[in-house]
Amino acid sequence: MHGLKARDERPSYQQAVSGFSLNALTRQLSGDLEQGINACVECCDRHCGEQRTALRWIAADGHLATFTFEDLKDMASRIANVLQAQGIRPGDTVAGMLPRTPILIASILATWRLGAVYQPLFTAFGPLAIGQRLKTGATRVLITNGANRAKVSDVDVPVQVLFVTNGDDGAPEGDIDLRQAMASAPAEFDPVFRRGDDLMMLMSTSGTTGTPKGVPVPIRALPSFEAYMRHAVDLREQDVFWNVADPGWAYGLYYSVTGPLLLGCATTFTEAAFNAKQFSEVAQQIGVTNVAGSPTAFRLLMAAGHESFEPLKGQLRVVSSAGEPLNPEVIRWFDTHLSAPIHDHYGQTELGMVVNNHHGLAHSVRPGSAGYAMPGYRVAILDDDGRELGPNQPGILAIDMKNSPLLWFHGYYRQDTPSIANGFYRTGDTVEFEADGSVSFIGRADDVITSSGYRIGPFEVESALIEHPAVVEAAVIGVPDPERTEIVKAFVVLGRGFKAGVELAEELRQHVRKALSAHAYPRLIDFVDELPKTPSGKVQRFMLRKAEIDKLGKKEGSAA
Repeated sequence: MHGLKARDERPSYQQAVSGFSLNALTRQLSGDLEQGINACVECCDRHCGEQRTALRWIAADGHLATFTFEDLKDMASRIANVLQAQGIRPGDTVAGMLPRTPILIASILATWRLGAVYQPLFTAFGPLAIGQRLKTGATRVLITNGANRAKVSDVDVPVQVLFVTNGDDGAPEGDIDLRQAMASAPAEFDPVFRRGDDLMMLMSTSGTTGTPKGVPVPIRALPSFEAYMRHAVDLREQDVFWNVADPGWAYGLYYSVTGPLLLGCATTFTEAAFNAKQFSEVAQQIGVTNVAGSPTAFRLLMAAGHESFEPLKGQLRVVSSAGEPLNPEVIRWFDTHLSAPIHDHYGQTELGMVVNNHHGLAHSVRPGSAGYAMPGYRVAILDDDGRELGPNQPGILAIDMKNSPLLWFHGYYRQDTPSIANGFYRTGDTVEFEADGSVSFIGRADDVITSSGYRIGPFEVESALIEHPAVVEAAVIGVPDPERTEIVKAFVVLGRGFKAGVELAEELRQHVRKALSAHAYPRLIDFVDELPKTPSGKVQRFMLRKAEIDKLGKKEGSAA
């Protein structure tokens, strides 16, 4: 019953859509998108004065420390002075490759404070991925630490490194010791005001469908981030919020850093790697009430068993899921074992979140649905000729650019953007409208399987497989077949105590056949130890398809 009364008082979805006003959102900012604005002021300075908590940080050894907005302003000002001394000017790109520590969040704010552009680098990246991104941004300064410094040495891109020392270790030759430089830097730095179309971040796509592309994020994206935090995440002042996504990726940077700080709410950072035990301990330690993350993270909790999460039952008010479609089995697990509503949200690096089952708005929530367009966006479903489709007609999800006042993406960074045409941005995801106006996800356009004339979305097959007690994760692709065009093949990761074999494979086939239909079950099943994923946790089905095509080519070559 946690939070039930407050949830009953939510505005309706239709009220939010009909009452949407971009002017009302932008008036809440202290700056002006046309005349002058600074992202650090919006996410930090304007919340100073009351010693409000801005960050709860759990160090690798489990120690908890809290930081106020005043603390972050002091750190950001010092780092901004250090960056300026290195020649960084408004519009320059500064990259950060650090674990989830206070100095990471201060570095982001510092970059914004002097009007520069922050570029996130995930700490699991290797030299190739790092080099690609540094070249894209013509990046001049990289902030990193000892655990990641060696990878930068193998990158053929000249950058000045600000090295974050740990304990008594010094900075490598040629690097600048950031902690030492901060200690002698002034604690004041006047923020540099920019305009709404100036950039605050330079992202990269996750590489789910190919080589990463640069995504420019202008300061005018702030109202969209705020709308998501209020409507979908339903972040409230009394919440203890934890977005477990890493700030090296869009969902983490947009909504574990920018979004909560923009609202003047505290965020949570944990230095240790995410796992089920850590999640349970941290959530109990700080009293987490509002959680966001990916289905991959939530499936890790399920795989660990529900016993260790019993103390959390009823504590979590709302849970938000993003990055991949949310399987119905995950929804049931959270309801049964945590008494927590978990809702699916849809977005992209290019867009932020745009289609949601909104925690903060009253509307129907149907399992398997991505939800409704967030107020401030109009979505459409297009056929191959660009015509808009009605209910139960699969097509490509698109954003109506003219009629989406919160939309901030207008093209890739210094690249052509063929996905934008005739006033629509095409996401590349195949979906369909339901009769009630909600959106059902089918799959990436490249992922949809055509078998015996049927179009099969891999998500529904994967969801059916995951409902079997033996299955922890599954990925489904189509493989060429001379009779059916394609047949469904599943790659399955088993849970503890289950053994791969012919009998289990047949059991899984029949399980899916019974749950879905005779044409959608996987005729082929491979048991694997893990699935190929991007560093952000998204399954790379195209890698599985490529491996199958390569395997088929070898067979044909040997037959010849």
